[in-house]
Amino acid sequence: MTAAPHQAVPGSRTRGSVGLHILPSSMTVLAICAGLTSIKYALDGQPHVAMALIAAAAILDGLDGRVARILDAESRMGAEIDSLADAVDFGVAPAVVIYVSLLSTQPAGWIVVLLYAVCVVLRLARFNALLDDATLPAYTREFFVGMPAPAGAITLMGLLAAKLQFGDGWWTSQWFTCTWVVATSLLLVSRIPMRKMHAVSVPPHLAAPLLAVLALVAAAAFLFPYVLVLVLIVTYLCTIPFSVRSQRWVAAHPETWEHAPRERRAARREIRRSQPSRRPGVRRGIRRPSGQSMARLRLRKPGR
Repeated sequence: MTAAPHQAVPGSRTRGSVGLHILPSSMTVLAICAGLTSIKYALDGQPHVAMALIAAAAILDGLDGRVARILDAESRMGAEIDSLADAVDFGVAPAVVIYVSLLSTQPAGWIVVLLYAVCVVLRLARFNALLDDATLPAYTREFFVGMPAPAGAITLMGLLAAKLQFGDGWWTSQWFTCTWVVATSLLLVSRIPMRKMHAVSVPPHLAAPLLAVLALVAAAAFLFPYVLVLVLIVTYLCTIPFSVRSQRWVAAHPETWEHAPRERRAARREIRRSQPSRRPGVRRGIRRPSGQSMARLRLRKPGR
């Protein structure tokens, strides 16, 4: 008895499915090419092109994982390639671009960019280790531990964006550039929780305003790209305290660990409503003395 022709074999893929399944890895390879090419343009004295290529690498890095999940093309090899690509695109490439463009004449320049590149590698290694830790609660998947590598690269590029937009100034001085690079490096290896973008849900009544803001951002990307980079950096840094507060609240309420972010926000509002309200200026457990008591406490003036 012969098998039916064109019978599908378990575990096999058709030619079309194989082509789609290599799309995420192809995007990762393109990101590597963009990161390495940014070094070439920085050496050629075209830092604006180098910045654009690093931004393109960040966009590709944000898309390849989502495309892999949509196509059900996630694999161990793809994860390893993505991690190595991040080390190149957001560790080595930004460090070399900043060194060539801003720090090559400064004695401490190479030391601080070397520190940055090492911190990116350490950050990626810790990220991979946490992925394999099955003992962590579900809510920890909604937060990065420390600044993610793409955000670190964009933050580092803020130095170059400030120079290209405003020219030389205190923002290009040795003390500021070195301090900025070191601070970014420390944020990368810190334990500060930072919320992941896919864990942020937008309420329906804010969808239209958000689309309007995205339209403004798209226009600013063409008209004022360097100002947009600086605004995005400041906005991202300002969200860190909110991420810390949110993570601490979730950690203190184990009953919400398995909830979706939307359900958790509803539970948080419910807990706030159930708490007794406090009037400003009134302390609990302390009663103001009456007028008669105040009169008794009043000090007498010494007699003449």
